[in-house]
Order: sequence, then C-alpha cells, then structure tokens
Amino acid sequence: MDELQTYHINGLDCPDCAKTLELGIANMEGVKSCAVNFSTESLRIEGNVTRDDLSQRVAELGYQLDDSFQSKTDSTPIKKPNFLQFFWGQPESRLAAVGAILILPGMVMEEWLGMQAAWIDLASLAAMLLAGFPVFRGAFNTLRLSRRINIDVLMTLAAVGAVIIGAFTEGGMVMVLYAVGEALEGFAVDRSRDSLRSLMHLAPKTALRLQRLDGKQSQTVAPVEELVIGDVVLVKPGERIPMDGVVSAGNSFVNQAPVTGESALIEKTPGTDVFASSINGEGALEIRVTHLAQDNTISRLIRMVEEAQEKRAPSQRFVDRFAAVYTPSIMALALVVAAVPPLFFGQPFWNPTPDEFGWLYRGLALLVVGCPCALVISTPVSIISAISSAARSGVLIKGGTALETLGRVKAVALDKTGTLTEGKPSVVQVRALAWDENPAPHSDRVVALASAVEQRSSHPLARAILHESTQRGVQNHFEAAENVTTLVGRGVSGVVNGKEVLVGSHKYFDENIPHDPQHCLAAHQDSTNGCTAMMISDGGRYVGTITVSDTLRDTSRETVNLIRKNGVDAVVLLTGDHAAAGEQVGRQVGVDEVKAELLPEDKVNAVRELKTRYSHVAMVGDGINDAPALAAADVGIAIGAALGGTAQAMETADIALMGDDIRQIPYALKLSHDTMKIIKQNVTFTLGIKLLFVLLVLAGWGTMWMAVFADTGAALIVTLNGMRLLKKTPIISEL
Repeated sequence: MDELQTYHINGLDCPDCAKTLELGIANMEGVKSCAVNFSTESLRIEGNVTRDDLSQRVAELGYQLDDSFQSKTDSTPIKKPNFLQFFWGQPESRLAAVGAILILPGMVMEEWLGMQAAWIDLASLAAMLLAGFPVFRGAFNTLRLSRRINIDVLMTLAAVGAVIIGAFTEGGMVMVLYAVGEALEGFAVDRSRDSLRSLMHLAPKTALRLQRLDGKQSQTVAPVEELVIGDVVLVKPGERIPMDGVVSAGNSFVNQAPVTGESALIEKTPGTDVFASSINGEGALEIRVTHLAQDNTISRLIRMVEEAQEKRAPSQRFVDRFAAVYTPSIMALALVVAAVPPLFFGQPFWNPTPDEFGWLYRGLALLVVGCPCALVISTPVSIISAISSAARSGVLIKGGTALETLGRVKAVALDKTGTLTEGKPSVVQVRALAWDENPAPHSDRVVALASAVEQRSSHPLARAILHESTQRGVQNHFEAAENVTTLVGRGVSGVVNGKEVLVGSHKYFDENIPHDPQHCLAAHQDSTNGCTAMMISDGGRYVGTITVSDTLRDTSRETVNLIRKNGVDAVVLLTGDHAAAGEQVGRQVGVDEVKAELLPEDKVNAVRELKTRYSHVAMVGDGINDAPALAAADVGIAIGAALGGTAQAMETADIALMGDDIRQIPYALKLSHDTMKIIKQNVTFTLGIKLLFVLLVLAGWGTMWMAVFADTGAALIVTLNGMRLLKKTPIISEL
C-alpha cells in the first residue's frame, strides 16, 4: 500500500542539491512520487519504501534524514552555533580544515615563491584528496543514483584534470576553497531558515496551572505540552503568555507583537483572547486554554509560512529553467575550448610553461565556471527571507507568487467597514413605529427582535446590535431566532415567535418591503451623514430602523498616501453602503475613486473592471462579503487573521494581516518591491561574474582556483544580500 511520508533533510545548501536528492530518491524501487523543497528542507515521498532504505539513499547522496519534518516546529529552544562551531561540526569541513593546512606549502612556496619539490606536490595531492573526498563520493553517487551532472561532478572533473596536467597545488586549492565556500553558504542559508522558526522559542516551555483540590486552589508548574483545552493558567506581570486562551480573570495590557506585529499594548479583560508568546503587562491574568501547544496561533503561523515557502515564484522557476540550460551549455563550451584550438589551430593542449595555460586547462577552468549554485540560490533565499521577515511583522504572505505579484500591483481596492473603519460600529439611534408617541417600549422591542436574529452572527453590525440589546437589558426578551438565513449583501432573516423577522438594508426594503416615509427620509439622511441604517420587519411588516455608525481609523488617510508612494496608481473604495456615505469616507481618506451600494457580485465585477484598466489589482477586506472579490483580485489581502477576521476571507486571501494595522499594506508593497529589486541584483551580479570569468578563462588569465573563489564568493554574496530582507520591518518613516 502506498504511503505518504514527510521528513526533514539536513544539509541542503542550494536548490541544485535538492534537485539531485529528489532524482536520487525518485529512482528508488517502490517510490511513486517524490518532492524535495530547498526552502523548508522538507522531503515528501509517496510509495512503498522503508525508512531505513530511504535513510541509506539520502546518506549516499550526502545528506541526513530526520525522523519527522514536524519535529522541527516544536518549541524546544535550540542554541545556534557561530560559524566556527558550525564549520567544525561538519565532518566535511573538518577534512577541509586539514586540507587547508596541507595546501599552505604549495600556496606559499610554489605559487608565490616559485619553488618546486616533490613533497610539496604530495602535500597538495593529499589536501585535494582529503577536502575532495566528500565531493568525489557525491559525484559518483549522483551519477549512479540521480543520473545527472551537478556541481560535485563538475568539481571532480576539474580536480582530476588538474592532477593529469600536474597542477597539484591548484587542484588541492580548488577543493579546499570549494569546501570552505560550501560551509559558509550552508551557514548563511541555515540562518535565513531559522529566523522564522526562532519565534517558536518565545513561548515559554512551562506554565503555572491552577487547579482546585478539596475546595482549595493549587498552583503547579506543568510543561505546556501537558496542558489540555479548558485548563486555567496564571500569568504574572511581565511574563510571556504560554498558551492561546481566553482571559477568565484579571485585567492587564499585553504586547502581542510576535503574532500581530503591532507593539502597541492591547487591553485584556475577562472574555478577550490572548496569544501564546505575547508579553503580559502589569496585571496578573488567569487564562483558560483554548488550543493545544502544537495548535496555538504562532505554531499555525509558522506552519503556514513554511507551506508558503514551498510555493515557487515565477522568477524562481525562470532561474531554475535557465540554470538547467546554462550548465550543459558551459560544459559543451568547455569541451569545445579544450579540443578545437589544439586540433584545428595548432594551439597547445597542455600548459606550455608554468605561467602559460594550455587549452585543456582553460576547458577545466570553464567546468568550474559552469557551477550553477550562486545562480539558483539567488532567488529562493531572497523569498525565504522576505516571507520570514513579513511573518515576524504580522504579515502572512502565502507564497513567492503572491509576493512577486504584489510588486506589480497598480491599483488597490479597499473595503470600507473593518478596513478603513475600525469595524466596531455602535448604535446611535433607534426608530420605531409610533416612536413619537411612546418611543422607549417600541424601540426596545425593535432592538430585541434584531438581537434575536443576529445572535449567531459575527458581523460588526450584528455585534453593535447585540451590545445595544445588552445595554437596554432586552438581550433575552426573545429566544434566539430559528432558521437563520444570510441574505448576502442585503441582510439576515430568522424565525422569532413563529414569524419571520428580517434585518436588512434600506435599499432592500425600498425594493421589497413598504416602510414609513418619514423613516425612509431619515434613513437617507443617516447615509448622507456616513451612518448605516438597518431596517427591521416582523412577519413582513416594517417595525423600525436601527442606525449604527462606525469610526474611521486614525491611520486610514496615512495608509492611502503610503500606498501611492509604493508605486500604486489608483486607490479605490468599494463599499456596500449608500453612495453618500461612501463618498464621505472617500473624501476623508483621499481615495481616487468610490464605488458604493455594491453587493458581493458587484465587488467582483468592480475588481475585474479595475484589472482591465490597471492590469494588476489588489483587494483588501475582512468580511465574508469580501471573499469573492479577494479571490477575483490578482492579490487578495485579508485583515485581522488573529483578531477575528472571517475564515472565508483568510482562506481566500493571498496575504493575511494578523493584526488590524492597515499600514502593514504599504509595508507589504514595499517589501515586495525590495524583494524583486534584490532578486534582480542577485541574478545580474551572478551572471555578470560568470560572464567575466568565462572571458578571463578564454583569454588565459583566469585560473581554476580563482573560478572556484568567484563562484563560492558569489553564492555567499547573493545569500547575504537576500538575507538583508530579514531586517525589513514596518517602520512607517521608511515607507
């Protein structure tokens, strides 16, 4: 029976290594499919193959198989080694260190001082064999198991050729430099991968669990893995919160920056949610656990980001295709260079003098130039760093494609409620039939009816009604409505006391249910003033209107201005509200265009129309009504993933803001532009170095060790350049 297995692989330093491993495993008997991802060091394999056989094949190809990929997402702190510790911890690096000592006589006495001695050649040969042993073994197994030519094969051919022409010191130097460069590259890539996973270590490993025994409350220290849903833990002032949960007692202010990216202190009172790894303020909190340790918000965030890193960006796929053509082309050129000048033009095949290179040597040097590592690593390391940096700032980017597409966006469509506004509307007025004669009782009944229908809704307008019913003390006047149905974009209905009660928009009532003319005029005036009027019918008869008002975010206008500064030509407001209300908000925040009174399908059409004008469009929203438009846009951005944003919006969106600071939108735009800029820098630099050394080698000025130094140096430079994105944080002054 075929079985799907997932493992973690140690030692993947570049995408070319991942490809070699993937092909080597795919050729095993019993393997149906295999996928190795460089970004997450993950191996997914489907088929009938034992773990022992798989581990042996992975080891033969020069890597190590971990028991489970999932083990890498636990919260056990890992002390990260410095480079010397990392270098010495690798058997291949220790061999290279010995080789570096053995190559010194040849470097100093032969290359610099011109001295010749047999013992110097023997020391250089020993250096090459020691430093190159893992490379020779990898080349043999790659040809045997993966049936492809990779960097190990190219380096082996170059080293063997160096021995054939008597360039022992140069052959040894090539292998030592290559081994050291691989260690540097692996260290840098390891750092970029661990930048996100290090967030896991912010959450405490233990918690102070509260229990009642014999009527007395006791406190015990328990590992977070042992806590179950419903347990109550105590978090003292200044401590980190160990688990996701709901405050059951106490009041405090909490810094939840590790999850939402927002460092502002958030007040927490009984009934509010808290997240693992957040920092408690000055008050003690009792928290009822709502998620297991492995399922808390920050663990889910990391898993989602690791899944996102597996989605390859178009630029990465292009570079991989180019590299697949580049290496064979350089090999063919090396063969032509080594053979054609001696055969047809009488040029020297061997080195005529120690200071003059023959065409065989030049062909061997070109093999080194053909190594694709620096090229294929230039894109993924930048995308890994950008996605990790965004996640640490509370922005979940679901893959390289979303990141890259965001950089092409020329129009941004913004929802109003919950996006440009706080999404926390409150009731400002209730009108009921005969309200001018005896308003209070009738108004209470209107609120009670609406509350019965809205009890199971999470919409901001529904929460405003429920809050108003509690304030009036009528929240239990009617039983919760039955057969509740959402009329998307129009309202919600349900059966209360055997009659259908409808809470709907003024527009819907204008088209379907007769209502009081004075109330109709008042509702129009409410919309003009930027408020939302919801009308209520009982048994098909209009009974009143509830008017709610939302507060514009303090950062909305600033966000719109920052979006424009990041290459966007148009910012458009899409809302289901009355046109007058939409225009008023549009003027306040400074958008370029307002489209109002839109149903969900109208928002989709509006997004499609914007795409015809601006090619690439981003849509920003937070509610169930926004999900279709988020899907229709080139990039969908959902707000408040960790703060109650609807599941439909979160699942549909390409990018999710864990918090509700909409200034993270221009931050994501700038990060996308910076990422694409760095990718272009890396690719241009790498190809430039390659072209330069091809010309130097052909002219007889480039040596093999110089080519190795340039290739490994270029790989390290592009890796470090990509890792600069790890430092990109949403500092508004930099946007």
